[in-house]
Amino acid sequence: MAKSQQREDNTSRLYLALWPDRDTQNKLQSMRHTWTWPNGVSLAKPEALHLTLHFLGDVPDARIPELIKELKVPVRPFDLLLSRHQLTANGIAVVKPASIPAELKILHDWLDETLGKLGIINEKRTYRPHVTFARKAVNAIPPTLQQVQPVLWRVTGYALVKSQNGYSILHDYN
Repeated sequence: MAKSQQREDNTSRLYLALWPDRDTQNKLQSMRHTWTWPNGVSLAKPEALHLTLHFLGDVPDARIPELIKELKVPVRPFDLLLSRHQLTANGIAVVKPASIPAELKILHDWLDETLGKLGIINEKRTYRPHVTFARKAVNAIPPTLQQVQPVLWRVTGYALVKSQNGYSILHDYN
């Protein structure tokens, strides 16, 4: 099935994510420009830069109103400092926080517990928060710490996001 086609089984691919405000989005885009990119790289669109909290997978569309209501958990605002550039072995270029704030871990765990109560089983691998800048970036060169200023992101909430022909925010929990 082509990405542009509507899903035949009436499901949507859903995520819970930290979605940056316009200023943070611009700073992330500027940070991304400090990398040296190879030919053939697949850069994330500037408006799609985000930090995934949980991937829910393909969820029946009929469950979306229930999820919007039930996935509301408390958020204690926190600062997220993105400063660690990494190129993974499979060619994904990311920026990560130098350390994971306790509030991010708490938010992630609360959402995991809530998803479990809703019967949505989450991945059990270790949570490694990051913002993906590009894919197919095997020979990309990240900036040195001296070349780029870290991005300070004031997090005040999260979003339920649908991924189909790009990203669309179904509900903003701010």
